Amino acid sequence: MNIVFMGTPDFAVPSLKALVERSKYNVTAVYTQPDKPVGRKKILTPPDVKVCAMEYGIEVRQPDSLKGDEQAQQISALEPDVIVVIAYGKILPESVLSIPKYGCINIHGSLLPKYRGAAPIQRAVIDGEKITGVTSMLMDKGLDTGDMLISRSTKILPEETAGELFDRLSQLGAEVLLDTLEQLENGTVTPIKQDNEKSNYASMLSKEECIIDWNLSAQAVHNKVRGMNPWPIAVTMYKGKKLKIYRTKITQGSGKSAAVLSVKPPVIACGNGAVELLEVQLEGKNRMSAEEFFRGQRIEKGNVLE
Repeated sequence: MNIVFMGTPDFAVPSLKALVERSKYNVTAVYTQPDKPVGRKKILTPPDVKVCAMEYGIEVRQPDSLKGDEQAQQISALEPDVIVVIAYGKILPESVLSIPKYGCINIHGSLLPKYRGAAPIQRAVIDGEKITGVTSMLMDKGLDTGDMLISRSTKILPEETAGELFDRLSQLGAEVLLDTLEQLENGTVTPIKQDNEKSNYASMLSKEECIIDWNLSAQAVHNKVRGMNPWPIAVTMYKGKKLKIYRTKITQGSGKSAAVLSVKPPVIACGNGAVELLEVQLEGKNRMSAEEFFRGQRIEKGNVLE
């Protein structure tokens, strides 16, 4: 079975590796987004999927768009039985969706129909979900609306960050992909239509959402910190500067929202309950333990974060 693989970030890499190393299928080409400038020096950097594909000697294509007859013809010439799409970041037009014999298969980081969209993993953590997973589906012209094929669930651990969950789901996605392809080929999988009434949309995170509202419950604050790690990182303000909060844990305590209840360990009051700060980074400074930061800034009990 010939496969064209479309993906961009590290979430898709375990699936590409699984296809090459553990399956009988032939990956004829990899489509990924163009190289982009990264960091303050704007160094042109290839996507993780491109790096992986080049290590295996697979042809890499990086078109700006898949629209137009020329792109459809180039993909069709590869004679794909399946197009696998994982966090590619570009819309597939109907002219491409209709090419492969078995259709275009997407691996999505949620238990559809919940958390359609660009940030399903982060939003699930921020919302305090206890269970999530990975779903394979047949792609259609809608956004994550295609018929579901196979789902696998996993618990979201109480202290787990979105980044840590991201890594686990990327591995689970590879297993779901191999299982899906085998069942497609054998004709043993039955597509299931999504219940649109049970769906919700997981929009991309923005830096504007980073500010912590200390009037929320300790659980909600903790979930936000976890869900925004490793990007864009939850923040509060201290003496007019942004203080990034990387890790917290829920603890005992009550008081005025955002007030320092304890210095050793650093505990901050929320609207209901309190959180202990574990790792922080003040604007212009290095990332460090919250205790080290409190000690260096001579923060005292009763001080209030902005």
